[in-house]
Amino acid sequence: MSDTPTAPDDVMPAAEPDQPAGQAEPTEPTVIETANDGLIDGVNRCAKCGSTEIQLRVSTGMLICLFCRHEWAEEQIDPLISGDGGALSDLSGTTIASGAADITADAGVLTLKCSGCGAEVVVNTAEATSSRCHWCRHVLAVNTQVPNGAVPDAVLPFSITRDQAVEHIRAFAGKRRAFAHRTFVKEFTPGNVVGVYLPYMTVDGNVSADVHGHGEVETRRYTRGSGDNKVTVYDADVYQIGRHVDFTVDDLTLESSSERANMSAFANTNNVINTILPFDTKNAVQWNANYLVGYTSERRDQDVAAMMPALEHQLLSIARSEVQGSVSRYDRGVRWEAERLDVHGTRWVSMYLPVWLYSYYHRDGDEAMVHYIAVNGRNGETMGSVPVSHWRLAAAALATGTVLEAVAIALLAAS
Repeated sequence: MSDTPTAPDDVMPAAEPDQPAGQAEPTEPTVIETANDGLIDGVNRCAKCGSTEIQLRVSTGMLICLFCRHEWAEEQIDPLISGDGGALSDLSGTTIASGAADITADAGVLTLKCSGCGAEVVVNTAEATSSRCHWCRHVLAVNTQVPNGAVPDAVLPFSITRDQAVEHIRAFAGKRRAFAHRTFVKEFTPGNVVGVYLPYMTVDGNVSADVHGHGEVETRRYTRGSGDNKVTVYDADVYQIGRHVDFTVDDLTLESSSERANMSAFANTNNVINTILPFDTKNAVQWNANYLVGYTSERRDQDVAAMMPALEHQLLSIARSEVQGSVSRYDRGVRWEAERLDVHGTRWVSMYLPVWLYSYYHRDGDEAMVHYIAVNGRNGETMGSVPVSHWRLAAAALATGTVLEAVAIALLAAS
């Protein structure tokens, strides 16, 4: 290989491979209060008749009173978070919505006082955010935000019905029936699909990044040797290059459940949740526990500080993508050797996002795996995994190869 002097427009000083991220000294975050002022106690009543029998009507995305049929929706969260509509590039420091505050470990069990009869009802927020008064049967809900990670800032309601989700799952599994394991085909029961609200943080960010490395431009390619010992070699000019990029992110979604964020491919396939992103988070509304009636939910168990490494990892991936267009002339590729990330400002919002989930536990000898098929509860995007019969998969591959070969022979004969 031959080296040439570094191109003038790519001259950058050598960078230490492990430079610090350039973060400012940690300070107390700015807090945006997102508590729903219309929910003053544990009883959320219909404004028209006072009933507490309220649930989500998926077809309209509205809450409906099951007694008088009055419908309404909570206000969208985005205007409250955005405030005066300042540009994301103006973000500075750390801003959190009140529902994204640090988790208080000893606040998992709450006592709600029923405003209907005065009884006190205990709610374990690790399992549910609502309960019924055992005396007057009023529905009590944890609508007042408490700093325990149980009550988020916002919720994105389901807009895909259960029947629609079942059809999506049935179609997904049907396309894979030919090579699916026979026990899965026999025991497949899409009616067992469950609607669940999963905890996420949505993050806005104002970011700068620098990347340094070397790029190669091929100048000559030729062969050496002969016969079986023939090899292809090349000459290339090598350049030291560096790039700087300023960018913003809007509603980047991060899992705030450590169990979901831990993708253990040896035990389950819960990573399929990432494949049904994104969600239309701009349509999320202020928290109201009645959106969760009839669905299950998981509780957030990670604070903002614990999620910063995952955020920085994604931001660096975005930075590499942003600079990709400017290094296309290096036809032998670019090797990035040092990276620096400056996060000037972030804004965090705790949010529940809707997912329809079908799970199947499969055991094959000593190996066990939980397979999931997930449906985006807003747009119907579906992805998942099914247990595979290896001999059926091989047969399908051979059959496909035979068909392709026959088509190729027919085309050659026709020509």
